[in-house]
Amino acid sequence: MAKFSPFKFLQEVRDETDKVTWPTRRETAITTAMVFVMVLISSIFFLLADQAIRILITTILGFAR
Repeated sequence: MAKFSPFKFLQEVRDETDKVTWPTRRETAITTAMVFVMVLISSIFFLLADQAIRILITTILGFAR
């Protein structure tokens, strides 16, 4: 069985994190803004879809009387 060395493990973790290409502040801001825009667009779409379905069902049930 291999020996576990916490020091060696932490050293390897640090070496691996040095290899990561971290986004710049500008890239993070742009990506965050894009997410907010997509959430807004999705919210509007689902609001309109929900209202259309509500009107459709209300109309269908209104004819059933």
